[in-house]
Amino acid sequence: MAVYTDVSDDDLETFLEGYDVGELLSFKGIAEGVENTNFMVITSRGTYILTLYEKRVKAEDLPFFIGLMEHLAMRGVACPTPIRARDGSALRTLCGRPAALTSFLTGVWQRRILPPHCQGVGAALATMHKAGADFALSRANALSLTGWRALYDATQERADEVQPGLAAELGAELRALETSWPSGLPSGVIHADLFPDNVFFKRDRLSGLIDFYFACNDFFAYDLAICLNAWCFEPDSSFNVTKARLMISAYRRERPLSPAELAALPVLARGSALRFLLTRLYDWLNQVDGALVRPKDPLEYVRKLRFHRGVGDITAYGIK
Repeated sequence: MAVYTDVSDDDLETFLEGYDVGELLSFKGIAEGVENTNFMVITSRGTYILTLYEKRVKAEDLPFFIGLMEHLAMRGVACPTPIRARDGSALRTLCGRPAALTSFLTGVWQRRILPPHCQGVGAALATMHKAGADFALSRANALSLTGWRALYDATQERADEVQPGLAAELGAELRALETSWPSGLPSGVIHADLFPDNVFFKRDRLSGLIDFYFACNDFFAYDLAICLNAWCFEPDSSFNVTKARLMISAYRRERPLSPAELAALPVLARGSALRFLLTRLYDWLNQVDGALVRPKDPLEYVRKLRFHRGVGDITAYGIK
């Protein structure tokens, strides 16, 4: 989440007139994240999240995202529910941007990740995968293997400004993944961005999943690999095998992993590390003037990528 587009009081009041949500009392921008413009909106009837979809989000993908949240919420997944306007639409326009109003989830995201949080995420991820099994729409993962080449091409000339030798290392890694990436693994709708700031907790109990704007169809195990990278490394870049074991075990209790999925985890984890390294690198080299958000450090994912490259087998993730 972030703030790229300014919204005036008058603009927002006019926008809300199309909904049965009461009178606008206050609103404020949410500065975390990197993709869309988000505001917390408080009205006489409750609290909501307003999202304006920025340039990286394609308008043709929005029905998938909105429909998926509605689908998951109807199946008991704690996630934002789109609020439909009086005319029945869940997508409207505000300040020249596609915009949606969604329900507000209570809880906070954890800055200090403990093992019970990883366990909760593993279970919630598997539950989401099962709940999305009968979702009618599909969306290709634009930030999977084929998309990484375009990102690399867009950043390689300046990558060494961030770290000497980075361009060559990323090029070699990309070539290796292009020859070793698995095929035929169980797949369906995945979140694809389940980082700590997209998961809410009340104490140690998971209370909701948010930010489905990278959701797509891909390998379920790839989504789990993304979570290993996002949740199981310590601030000093060391890998916490206890957190990984708890996450994977909780996932497997809800949705068993096939032998092929387990065997593919190391290469999937390398791929997910490269994906976030490249998008962070691109954002670092192409910062938006005036945005109330600071790009995230791409070098964090260089260290994670190197760890996974050195993994010999799945016991490194606490799997026996």
